[in-house]
Amino acid sequence: MDAVEALNEIAFWLERELAPLFKVQAFRKAAGTIRDLTPDELAERIKDGRLKSMKGIGGRTFEVISQAIDDQVPDYLENLRQRGAKPLARGGSELHAALRGDLHSHSDWSDGWSPIELMVDAARLLGRDYLALTDHSPNLTIAHGLTAERLETQLGVVAELNDSYDDFRLLTGIEVDILENGDLDQTPEMLDRLDIVVASVHSKLRSDAPAMTQRMLAAIRDPHTNVLGHCTGRLVEGSRGTRPPSEFDAKRVFAACAEHDVAVEINSRPERQDPPDDLIQLAVDAGCLFSIDSDAHAPGQLDFLQYGAERAVANGVAPERIITTWPVERLLEWSLAAR
Repeated sequence: MDAVEALNEIAFWLERELAPLFKVQAFRKAAGTIRDLTPDELAERIKDGRLKSMKGIGGRTFEVISQAIDDQVPDYLENLRQRGAKPLARGGSELHAALRGDLHSHSDWSDGWSPIELMVDAARLLGRDYLALTDHSPNLTIAHGLTAERLETQLGVVAELNDSYDDFRLLTGIEVDILENGDLDQTPEMLDRLDIVVASVHSKLRSDAPAMTQRMLAAIRDPHTNVLGHCTGRLVEGSRGTRPPSEFDAKRVFAACAEHDVAVEINSRPERQDPPDDLIQLAVDAGCLFSIDSDAHAPGQLDFLQYGAERAVANGVAPERIITTWPVERLLEWSLAAR
């Protein structure tokens, strides 16, 4: 088995399980360390002990590489594969199979863990037809948000990658911060050039309901906005602790989404589960479209769509109202219509 592929696959399964970042990075870094070595060079370095002394190679990664070089599936990987054979969610399998894409993902250009190429490789492995790259906007400095200049550069990278595929489309996009006055945190000229704009609130989450409602309504009315991301901002579990949902007039917000053809995101991250069930049902009643998204910050997390599909089915969201079941041509016709 190819040793680099084994290390990266291990990282994928660990990311899917929400393993600690340091544990995942050990395998990703080891893969990078040996990427340019031939199998013969690796075997020689294992034999003479040089591999163990290379920066980024630890006891576990040495074991994995050694077993892979011997044309074995490493024991550690086999164990992870067996655990990963079980679905993440108990329900929603039929809807999950119908999902063609994912409109919310992050790379190491902002606060993601992995290069764009690895995110694309994982999306293709999972059978997706398209993935939107939606790194953060400049106001979110803690997440290394992209200035207009950096986003311009990223668009060129995306174009080059798309030249490599005939069965997959990497969509240009952004998770743009909704500023306190409701403006979107990127120049209109740059937003005009993107396939997908996910607008999310990331600051002043404890604002009073009238202020938060007006802030969200202004963003929804902006013709660049395609998807309202994780609308309550809540956290229900995980390493960051818990956070209550923001307060806003959900009926007005979802009515505006329906009026302006903005999809409500069903954020599939297990620590978010956003919106809560009662708000998903309000959005259904309001006639909203929905986007089931992973909000993945690492390749393995792209499989979180299983959680979102389970929640959509449980709350009666009709598949035809979920834009990530649409083929990419229909999706782009919709997303670019208002610009």
